[in-house]
Amino acid sequence: MLTQTPYSMLQSIHSPVDLRQLQREQLGRLATELRAYLLESVSKTGGHLSSNLGTVELTVALHYVFNTPHDRVVWDVGHQTYPHKILTGRRERMSSLRQLGGLSGFPQRAESEFDAFGTAHSSTSISAALGMALASRLKGEDRHAIAVIGDGAMTAGMAFEAMNNAGVSDCNLLVILNDNDMSISPPVGALNRYLAKLMSGQFYAAAKNAGKTVLKGAPPLFELARRFEESAKGMVKPITLFEKFGFNYVGPIDGHDVDTLVTVLENIKHLKGPQFLHVVTKKGQGYKLAEVDPVAYHGPGKFDPAVGLQQSAIPSKPSFTQVFGDWLCDMAAADDRLVAITPAMREGSGMVEFEKRFPTRFFDVGIAEQHAVTFAAGLACEGLKPVVAIYSTFLQRAYDQLIHDVAIQNLPVVFALDRAGLVGADGATHAGAYDIPYLRCIPNVSVACPADENECRQLLSTAYAQNTPVAVRYPRGAGAGVAVTSTLDALPFGQGEIRRQGQRLAFLVFGTLLQAALQVAEKLDATVVNMRWAKPLDVDLLVQVAADHDALVTLEEGAVMGGAGSAVLEALAAAGLVKPLLQLGLRDEFIEHGDPAKLLALQGLDARGIEASVSQRFAALLAS
Repeated sequence: MLTQTPYSMLQSIHSPVDLRQLQREQLGRLATELRAYLLESVSKTGGHLSSNLGTVELTVALHYVFNTPHDRVVWDVGHQTYPHKILTGRRERMSSLRQLGGLSGFPQRAESEFDAFGTAHSSTSISAALGMALASRLKGEDRHAIAVIGDGAMTAGMAFEAMNNAGVSDCNLLVILNDNDMSISPPVGALNRYLAKLMSGQFYAAAKNAGKTVLKGAPPLFELARRFEESAKGMVKPITLFEKFGFNYVGPIDGHDVDTLVTVLENIKHLKGPQFLHVVTKKGQGYKLAEVDPVAYHGPGKFDPAVGLQQSAIPSKPSFTQVFGDWLCDMAAADDRLVAITPAMREGSGMVEFEKRFPTRFFDVGIAEQHAVTFAAGLACEGLKPVVAIYSTFLQRAYDQLIHDVAIQNLPVVFALDRAGLVGADGATHAGAYDIPYLRCIPNVSVACPADENECRQLLSTAYAQNTPVAVRYPRGAGAGVAVTSTLDALPFGQGEIRRQGQRLAFLVFGTLLQAALQVAEKLDATVVNMRWAKPLDVDLLVQVAADHDALVTLEEGAVMGGAGSAVLEALAAAGLVKPLLQLGLRDEFIEHGDPAKLLALQGLDARGIEASVSQRFAALLAS
């Protein structure tokens, strides 16, 4: 437990039951202590900070007014729930945040009864809370369902699909928009500009000091506003939007005034039907450095709160994300057809420099993965060369668009899949475990698996040179430290290479596990093949290696089921070849949060684990 700062009131809160015993005038002090504890705690572990500093008073008020966990609160995006965790019996475990065996950085139903729904991907809260509200009605239970949506989550179409459904549903649902003016990156979208003009109108005279708009970066609402323009006489107040959805709109109110929050929530608690509460907060509230630069403090590592984030020395090895960002700028300079798209992950995908250098060719579409992919398809139809930078785990959200709008039409879209494989502290919801299985089954789509940083750059160039959809998957963080060339040279499409020639046993490696395979191969005198492509497989090379060796091992940092190893088995069967084959990859389980190296070892994918698995399976072969 943290003891440097006195938290006498906070330490008396072991659950919301204790919170509800406080006098209302004590809540402000509790919020102050909670914010200080949060800052001190996250500075020791790393994690999401700015968004959590902004939800302190709202969290206190919600648990004070509503009878949680009987009343359901769904937080969206889930990375703003640290104050919620602290107040719901997990204060003593905050030192284990995002570590192996410790607290998750997101709500988890298995972790606490107070976590009503897991929300690590955004924009799901209204749908889930609506389901809970209707379930309560059907079961005859008297309980409240509350969706707290913010930090950019309102920019996704799914949120509006849910509101469209909820507005005609006979249930008591409260949607709270935590309007903090931000997602991770600065807000985007036409509605942002449109509603900014309305802020000067009479309706918002009382809210000018807050300096907020109703929603940031939500393009779907702009079209809705246009449709309602005639009947609404120019849309002089944005509550019309929510009323058209069937909600009773309340707000905007100051999300850092805990007394006002309690009053409003108490009043709304007794209202019937769908309610929409607009709460204005500040990302990074109470910590000046985070208020000034909420993006930098969105998800920092460990730091000294008294000093803040320090400029770190230039790392000796560039990350794969940096390699992609540099390649993107270089290729854009060489080809003015290149356009780059991100669904609200400009910083995380390494695109800050690209936006500075090529602002008219950079498109941040907000948290809208489905739109991002179909938008890219439209650009490709007109002769441009779109590069969609998207995390592996988030491309899953646009699977239909990938098939229907890109693959069937065979459009030349490059998908730069960051965070492929294990991601560490963010856990199962963010792991890029499934991209090889879900991509390789789609006709026309190719999948490249670079083994190191330089090969990543080369395979990006290879992908860009194709006139078909190609995905290049690469992990989070740095690689082996291979020097990266400055040229835009491509590698042969669909071809692998033999990195080490050995005897009897051959490793077929897809991606960055190549270095571990080479270590093991030295001990076992095995051949190592850098396959490079999960699709198309280099079948000629595969058949040659299979003919020359007694047994094969496939290696991939991705799901074994349906993965690259499965592709090898299919190809061997098609060629009429039968060889003993060991498939090594991520097991059929969700992998929790923790240090990436430890997680890899637990999956048996470090050098020691690979050697142990191979030695056990092929003991007789290796002994002969």
